[in-house]
Amino acid sequence: MTLETLHLTFPDATLDTWHQHSNGGGWVQNTAFVAHTAYVGPQALVYGYARVFGGAWVSGNARVYGGAWVAGNARVYGEAWVYGKAWVSDNTKVSGNARVSGTAMVYDSAVVSDNALVYGKARIYGNAIVYGNAWVTE
Repeated sequence: MTLETLHLTFPDATLDTWHQHSNGGGWVQNTAFVAHTAYVGPQALVYGYARVFGGAWVSGNARVYGGAWVAGNARVYGEAWVYGKAWVSDNTKVSGNARVSGTAMVYDSAVVSDNALVYGKARIYGNAIVYGNAWVTE
């Protein structure tokens, strides 16, 4: 993604407010943090006050934003979004058009995929799989 393409979503983006991550080339807003050990693919975005740690991957057209955290070996990919104050960690996978938001937590080896929505105070963990058009909340 070029800076011009980034402007389609963030018209005020500049090289003073955004940078491309050294591992993958995806765009990261300077208010967010991505560890050098993490991967942000060329079409992925991390912005707001989001944090990406460890060996986590954000790839495809995925977005991590707000105050969300992605850590461990978690994978967020496809068109998936993790946002709000959500926390995704360990060996989880969030993919497809899935959304994880609010203060939801997805951890261990859980999978959230397709058009699934995990939000509110929901907790998905262990080997749980949430997929299709499922909604999980608390």
